[in-house]
This record gives sequence, structure tokens and C-alpha cells, in this order.
Amino acid sequence: MTPSNALHDESGSTHLDSTAHLMDRITSRLSSRLSLISPDGSSRPAPDGSRRPAPDGSRHPAPHPRHGSHQNPHPRPTLVLVPHGSRDPRALATVTALAERIREQRPGLDVRLGHIELNEPLLTETLAAQQGGRAVLVPLLLSRGQHVKRDIPAAAADAPHLATRVAAPLGPHPMLAAALHSRLVEAGWPARPLSASARRRHAVVLAAAGSRDPQSAADTGRAAKLLADRLGVPVVPAYAATTDACARTVPEALAALAAEGRTRTAVAAYFTAPGRFATQSASAAPWIAAPPLGAHPTLARLVLHRYDEARAPDGAWTAEQHRLTAV
Repeated sequence: MTPSNALHDESGSTHLDSTAHLMDRITSRLSSRLSLISPDGSSRPAPDGSRRPAPDGSRHPAPHPRHGSHQNPHPRPTLVLVPHGSRDPRALATVTALAERIREQRPGLDVRLGHIELNEPLLTETLAAQQGGRAVLVPLLLSRGQHVKRDIPAAAADAPHLATRVAAPLGPHPMLAAALHSRLVEAGWPARPLSASARRRHAVVLAAAGSRDPQSAADTGRAAKLLADRLGVPVVPAYAATTDACARTVPEALAALAAEGRTRTAVAAYFTAPGRFATQSASAAPWIAAPPLGAHPTLARLVLHRYDEARAPDGAWTAEQHRLTAV
């Protein structure tokens, strides 16, 4: 005679007709469940590595690997910082310090240097050394021009083993205006807002490298406008190496402002690192000359901002994608 409260196994076909048999079943199941619990109380994956038993007898997917672990199937792309390069040894030291500051602001991010010319490692070498994966190339350049439009994308295209995107140049951007203001204050510009009478005497020449590309000149002009809005005084762009697109020299800009009665004119260095053009521009200053942007923390934040812009949305990465993001 079958008891009215008979227990069945998982298939429902076998009666458990003794207390001993029942206890054996309970012990076996409890042991199986406990084997999937770590000492810290977290769940272990089932032996097949993908699913684990649930209390209701079903099997659920194992948890995804924790963020940042070596098992992460979608690691963050490498940030390749792309300076121009310079024969001035201070330039390499400066961009190396900037790269370290970027790592401090974004712990765990793989940050590498790749110069366009004159310094090692060259960009082509940096890309060749990365064995697959993804990389965002962030130009350490302040405006559009040949390097941003052609040279850096061409280097990315020559690395077909690597999925790449090229970020926009750093400027123009309000964060650059903030960093330029900070450098001016370091050089002796008044830290407090100027009075109305002082604003009539003060001005700034924004000294840049110069380019044959009219878009580069337009970008520098917008950067000058952002700084002027921040300071409340005229900011005139001028160039260390003049071209048809960038025709005004730094001395010419200083002379024009002096003719207007500007007796306190500073030179702001629109350069990311020390070099011949920055030194040449500073030597023309009649009052104070700010140092290059260098490893300023705001510049590091702007680099990360351009990196984030270029890698989002996180869709398909191809060797040709950089052509859509570079201009």
C-alpha cells in the first residue's frame, strides 16, 4: 500500500519508502548545493563552467566575470597619445609626464605614446607593437591640419591587425581656455578679475605654430575667442611659422595691440610642449609669457574627453572607422 504522503524523486517515478532513504537524498542534494558556494558566500560556477543549479531545480547562466578582470571580453581600447615630436629634449619629458597624469586620472587604462616624427617611439612603431585589439589615437595637437587629417589616419590604416579610431584634435575647447588661463596666472597674470580700467590696458597674444590649412587657422581663432570670453580682454592669434592661412607673426600682433594702448600684453603659449616655436614666441613678449600647456591636469582631462568621444558609441570597430572621426 502506498502511503498518502509519499515523496517522489525528480522524475516522479520512484517512491522514497524509508526515513533513511529520505535523509540520504537530503544530504546528497545539500552537499551538491554547498559545493557551489565559496567560503566568502559568493556563488561558484557549475562544473561545466556556464550554468549552476537554482533552488527551483532549473539552471541559470553563470555570472559574468567581474569588471576589470582578465576575463573581461571587452577591455577598454588602448589610448595612444600622438604628439608631434621635437628635437627639444624637454618635449619628450613633458609628454611622458602628461601620459602618466592621464594614467593617474584613469587607473587601469593602457596609455601609450606614438610620435608623428622626431621622437621615439614613433606612432607606426607603437601600433605595430600592439598585437590586435582596439586603440583610440588621440592627437596631442590643438587644431585640424595635415597631421590630423592625413598622417595619423594613414598610420592607423597601415595597422590592419588593429581596430582603430582617431579622436578629434584637442582644440578648440573650453577646457583649453581654462588651462591657458591657469598658465597665464602662473606667469604673472592677475588672478582676480580685472577692473574696467585694467581691461583697457591688458591683452593677450595667443601664439601658435601655424599651418597651411585654413581650418587650422579657424580653430586657433575660435580658441582665441574662448580665451577672450574667459579673460574679458582681447586675445589675438598669431603664429611662429607663418603661412598664407596663418599670416600674422607674434611681433606683429604685439605691435598692433601696443598701438591701441595695450601696455600689459601677455603671450599665451598655444603649444602642448616646449620647443623651438614656443621659445621663439616667448622671447617676443614685452611683459609676461606663459609656459606651454604641458602636463596640466586639465589637458589630461581633455585628452580623456576626446578618447571617450571617439570610442562611443561602442559599435563596430574597423580599420576604416578612423576616417569618419578624424575630420
